Amino acid sequence: MLSARSLFQEIIDNDDSYRLFCSIAASGEAQGGWENARIAALLPESMRDLAPKVTRHGADEDKHGRIFTALLKKRGLEPVPVPPETDYTMLLEQRGIGLTHEKLRRDRPLAEEDILVYLSHSRVTEQRAADQMDMLVKFFGDHPEVGKAIRQICDDEENHLAYCHEELLSLAYAGHGRAIQRTLRQCALAEIAVYRDVSLAVMDHMGRILKWPAAKRTALSLGIRGMYAYERAGGWRRMVALRMPERRNALGGPAEPAPAY
Repeated sequence: MLSARSLFQEIIDNDDSYRLFCSIAASGEAQGGWENARIAALLPESMRDLAPKVTRHGADEDKHGRIFTALLKKRGLEPVPVPPETDYTMLLEQRGIGLTHEKLRRDRPLAEEDILVYLSHSRVTEQRAADQMDMLVKFFGDHPEVGKAIRQICDDEENHLAYCHEELLSLAYAGHGRAIQRTLRQCALAEIAVYRDVSLAVMDHMGRILKWPAAKRTALSLGIRGMYAYERAGGWRRMVALRMPERRNALGGPAEPAPAY
């Protein structure tokens, strides 16, 4: 039977597919860590109070990258280059979503509008990350090899999502509501298309590695495209709604260290 649980089990049971999965995840988290560190350094003077939380956001993502690398090393594997068609972060940037790496490499302070973009982009992408990690915890939270890592990352992603909700609501109350909603919608509609394309690319690579039959590949492709159709028709709205989170000041403290493996 084709299910998320059975697919992920196949991926982690095979060294080559596991290696690609962890490499893609580690690379994306490392990029997010760098981006947040640069944003923290370039915050406008009027928003410097956000610096500790943006720094914590980046430190958590750096930690996640190290966790995925540690999972590889635990199995005696080395990371592999990430195929560009699976690079979620860079594909979003190519669609004009989020702050460009070119802007972040400069030593000029960002504008308040840039921080609205950063938080809106993060709210959308952290929703995706939190949903994925919730699913993995449900199926593999007790797995002897990856369970501990999955639970740690899932908890961090919930903190990141809560942080985005709280900070965006604060800015909305300060008069930026329309700009935030406009930016959230733009980010969400671009993200669901990028997620579809990356999912298709990742499954194509996994299918070749695991030698999936044509019927299985076709079924997976139809499932991914069906999810995109649902999200395009209105499912994207869950990624732009704002509500005060139960976890308040979720990134107000220091980052927790990565667990040992």
